[in-house]
Amino acid sequence: MSDQGILAVVSGFSGAGKGTLMKALLEKHHNYALSISATTREPREGERDGREYFFVTREKFEEMIREGELIEHAQYVNNYYGTPRQYVFQQMADGRDVILEIEIQGALKIKERFPEALLIFVMPPSADELKRRLVGRGTESMEGIDRRMRRAAEEAAGITSYDYILINDTLDACVEEVHQLIQTEHKKVSQNLDFIEQMQSELKAM
Repeated sequence: MSDQGILAVVSGFSGAGKGTLMKALLEKHHNYALSISATTREPREGERDGREYFFVTREKFEEMIREGELIEHAQYVNNYYGTPRQYVFQQMADGRDVILEIEIQGALKIKERFPEALLIFVMPPSADELKRRLVGRGTESMEGIDRRMRRAAEEAAGITSYDYILINDTLDACVEEVHQLIQTEHKKVSQNLDFIEQMQSELKAM
Protein backbone atom coordinates (compact mmCIF):
# COMPACT_ATOMS: atom_id res chain seq x y z
CA MET A 1 0.00 0.00 0.00
CA SER A 2 1.10 3.58 -0.62
CA ASP A 3 3.00 5.41 2.11
CA GLN A 4 2.14 8.77 0.53
CA GLY A 5 0.21 11.17 2.77
CA ILE A 6 -3.26 12.48 1.95
CA LEU A 7 -4.01 16.14 1.18
CA ALA A 8 -7.15 17.11 3.11
CA VAL A 9 -8.82 20.52 3.01
CA VAL A 10 -11.05 21.50 5.92
CA SER A 11 -13.38 24.51 5.72
CA GLY A 12 -16.37 25.68 7.68
CA PHE A 13 -18.42 28.66 8.75
CA SER A 14 -16.90 31.03 11.26
CA GLY A 15 -18.11 29.63 14.59
CA ALA A 16 -18.49 26.03 13.34
CA GLY A 17 -15.58 24.97 15.55
CA LYS A 18 -13.11 23.87 12.87
CA GLY A 19 -10.12 25.39 14.69
CA THR A 20 -10.99 23.54 17.90
CA LEU A 21 -11.58 20.38 15.87
CA MET A 22 -8.18 20.58 14.17
CA LYS A 23 -6.41 21.19 17.48
CA ALA A 24 -8.12 18.17 19.05
CA LEU A 25 -7.35 15.99 16.00
CA LEU A 26 -3.64 16.82 16.10
CA GLU A 27 -3.49 16.20 19.84
CA LYS A 28 -5.12 12.76 19.56
CA HIS A 29 -3.56 11.49 16.33
CA HIS A 30 0.08 12.16 15.51
CA ASN A 31 0.32 11.42 11.79
CA TYR A 32 -1.15 14.77 10.74
CA ALA A 33 0.56 17.99 9.74
CA LEU A 34 -1.44 21.21 9.76
CA SER A 35 -0.21 23.23 6.80
CA ILE A 36 1.55 26.48 7.64
CA SER A 37 0.69 29.46 5.42
CA ALA A 38 3.10 32.08 4.14
CA THR A 39 2.09 35.70 4.72
CA THR A 40 3.37 39.22 4.19
CA ARG A 41 1.78 40.59 7.35
CA GLU A 42 3.89 41.46 10.36
CA PRO A 43 4.19 38.83 13.13
CA ARG A 44 1.96 39.44 16.14
CA GLU A 45 3.27 39.21 19.68
CA GLY A 46 4.13 35.61 20.52
CA GLU A 47 4.12 34.40 16.90
CA ARG A 48 7.19 32.66 15.52
CA ASP A 49 8.33 32.18 11.92
CA GLY A 50 7.70 28.60 10.81
CA ARG A 51 5.19 27.91 13.58
CA GLU A 52 2.09 30.08 13.07
CA TYR A 53 3.17 31.34 9.62
CA PHE A 54 6.13 31.65 7.32
CA PHE A 55 6.66 35.43 7.44
CA VAL A 56 8.05 36.79 4.16
CA THR A 57 8.39 40.15 2.44
CA ARG A 58 5.94 41.26 -0.24
CA GLU A 59 8.72 40.96 -2.83
CA LYS A 60 9.48 37.38 -1.76
CA PHE A 61 5.80 36.43 -1.80
CA GLU A 62 5.30 37.82 -5.31
CA GLU A 63 8.38 35.88 -6.41
CA MET A 64 6.80 32.72 -4.92
CA ILE A 65 3.67 33.39 -6.99
CA ARG A 66 5.69 33.84 -10.19
CA GLU A 67 7.73 30.70 -9.55
CA GLY A 68 4.64 28.56 -8.86
CA GLU A 69 5.74 27.87 -5.28
CA LEU A 70 2.23 28.27 -3.84
CA ILE A 71 -0.67 25.82 -4.06
CA GLU A 72 -3.11 28.70 -3.59
CA HIS A 73 -2.96 32.31 -2.46
CA ALA A 74 -5.23 35.24 -1.71
CA GLN A 75 -4.97 38.85 -0.55
CA TYR A 76 -6.72 40.14 2.58
CA VAL A 77 -6.45 43.70 3.93
CA ASN A 78 -3.40 44.48 1.78
CA ASN A 79 -1.53 41.35 2.89
CA TYR A 80 -0.89 38.15 0.98
CA TYR A 81 -1.60 34.69 2.40
CA GLY A 82 -0.76 31.45 0.63
CA THR A 83 0.04 27.75 1.01
CA PRO A 84 3.67 26.81 0.18
CA ARG A 85 3.84 23.85 -2.19
CA GLN A 86 7.21 22.56 -0.95
CA TYR A 87 6.15 22.29 2.71
CA VAL A 88 2.90 20.48 1.88
CA PHE A 89 4.34 17.94 -0.54
CA GLN A 90 7.43 17.26 1.58
CA GLN A 91 5.16 16.38 4.51
CA MET A 92 3.08 14.11 2.24
CA ALA A 93 6.22 12.44 0.85
CA ASP A 94 7.26 11.74 4.44
CA GLY A 95 3.97 9.87 4.90
CA ARG A 96 2.08 12.49 6.90
CA ASP A 97 -1.49 13.47 6.08
CA VAL A 98 -1.55 17.23 5.53
CA ILE A 99 -4.56 19.33 6.51
CA LEU A 100 -5.21 22.75 5.01
CA GLU A 101 -7.67 24.79 7.07
CA ILE A 102 -8.78 27.36 4.49
CA GLU A 103 -11.91 29.13 3.28
CA ILE A 104 -14.12 27.99 0.41
CA GLN A 105 -12.50 29.98 -2.42
CA GLY A 106 -9.07 28.59 -1.59
CA ALA A 107 -10.48 25.08 -1.16
CA LEU A 108 -12.06 25.12 -4.61
CA LYS A 109 -8.77 26.30 -6.13
CA ILE A 110 -7.04 23.35 -4.45
CA LYS A 111 -9.63 20.90 -5.82
CA GLU A 112 -9.24 22.35 -9.31
CA ARG A 113 -5.47 21.94 -9.27
CA PHE A 114 -5.34 18.73 -7.23
CA PRO A 115 -8.49 16.66 -7.92
CA GLU A 116 -7.30 13.91 -5.56
CA ALA A 117 -7.50 16.29 -2.56
CA LEU A 118 -10.15 15.44 0.04
CA LEU A 119 -12.52 18.35 0.82
CA ILE A 120 -14.38 18.35 4.15
CA PHE A 121 -16.84 21.02 5.27
CA VAL A 122 -17.50 21.40 9.01
CA MET A 123 -20.99 22.52 9.98
CA PRO A 124 -22.94 23.12 13.19
CA PRO A 125 -26.18 21.15 13.74
CA SER A 126 -28.28 24.20 12.77
CA ALA A 127 -28.14 27.89 11.86
CA ASP A 128 -29.51 28.72 15.32
CA GLU A 129 -26.63 26.81 16.93
CA LEU A 130 -24.13 28.66 14.74
CA LYS A 131 -25.46 32.00 15.92
CA ARG A 132 -25.51 30.79 19.53
CA ARG A 133 -21.82 29.84 19.30
CA LEU A 134 -20.88 33.19 17.77
CA VAL A 135 -22.74 35.03 20.53
CA GLY A 136 -21.15 32.76 23.14
CA ARG A 137 -17.66 33.79 22.09
CA GLY A 138 -18.36 37.24 23.51
CA THR A 139 -15.83 38.81 21.17
CA GLU A 140 -18.08 40.67 18.72
CA SER A 141 -20.99 43.06 18.59
CA MET A 142 -24.36 41.86 17.28
CA GLU A 143 -23.60 43.80 14.12
CA GLY A 144 -20.42 41.77 13.67
CA ILE A 145 -22.27 38.53 14.36
CA ASP A 146 -24.96 39.41 11.81
CA ARG A 147 -22.19 40.09 9.29
CA ARG A 148 -20.72 36.63 9.93
CA MET A 149 -24.14 35.02 9.56
CA ARG A 150 -24.63 36.74 6.20
CA ARG A 151 -21.20 35.52 5.14
CA ALA A 152 -22.17 31.99 6.18
CA ALA A 153 -25.29 32.21 4.00
CA GLU A 154 -23.09 33.14 1.03
CA GLU A 155 -20.59 30.38 1.78
CA ALA A 156 -23.34 27.78 2.04
CA ALA A 157 -23.76 27.95 -1.74
CA GLY A 158 -20.35 26.30 -2.17
CA ILE A 159 -20.84 23.33 0.16
CA THR A 160 -21.99 21.01 -2.63
CA SER A 161 -18.50 21.21 -4.16
CA TYR A 162 -17.06 19.38 -1.13
CA ASP A 163 -16.66 15.62 -0.76
CA TYR A 164 -18.03 15.31 2.77
CA ILE A 165 -19.79 17.34 5.44
CA LEU A 166 -19.19 16.86 9.15
CA ILE A 167 -21.70 17.98 11.76
CA ASN A 168 -19.67 19.29 14.68
CA ASP A 169 -22.09 18.57 17.49
CA THR A 170 -19.95 16.49 19.87
CA LEU A 171 -16.24 17.29 19.56
CA ASP A 172 -14.84 13.82 20.34
CA ALA A 173 -17.17 12.13 17.85
CA CYS A 174 -16.34 14.70 15.17
CA VAL A 175 -12.59 14.19 15.71
CA GLU A 176 -12.99 10.46 15.10
CA GLU A 177 -15.17 11.04 12.04
CA VAL A 178 -12.65 13.30 10.34
CA HIS A 179 -9.85 10.88 11.24
CA GLN A 180 -11.75 7.94 9.73
CA LEU A 181 -12.57 9.89 6.56
CA ILE A 182 -8.93 10.71 5.95
CA GLN A 183 -7.70 7.20 6.77
CA THR A 184 -10.25 5.66 4.41
CA GLU A 185 -8.78 7.76 1.59
CA HIS A 186 -5.57 5.74 1.91
CA LYS A 187 -7.45 2.68 0.64
CA LYS A 188 -8.81 4.28 -2.54
CA VAL A 189 -7.71 2.68 -5.79
CA SER A 190 -6.40 6.03 -7.07
CA GLN A 191 -4.08 6.27 -4.05
CA ASN A 192 -2.60 2.82 -4.67
CA LEU A 193 -1.97 2.54 -8.40
CA ASP A 194 1.71 1.63 -7.95
CA PHE A 195 0.83 -1.18 -5.54
CA ILE A 196 -1.87 -2.48 -7.89
CA GLU A 197 0.51 -2.40 -10.85
CA GLN A 198 3.12 -4.30 -8.83
CA MET A 199 0.57 -6.95 -7.87
CA GLN A 200 -0.54 -7.30 -11.49
CA SER A 201 3.08 -7.74 -12.62
CA GLU A 202 3.82 -10.31 -9.91
CA LEU A 203 0.73 -12.33 -10.81
CA LYS A 204 1.64 -12.34 -14.50
CA ALA A 205 5.15 -13.57 -13.66
CA MET A 206 3.94 -16.57 -11.66
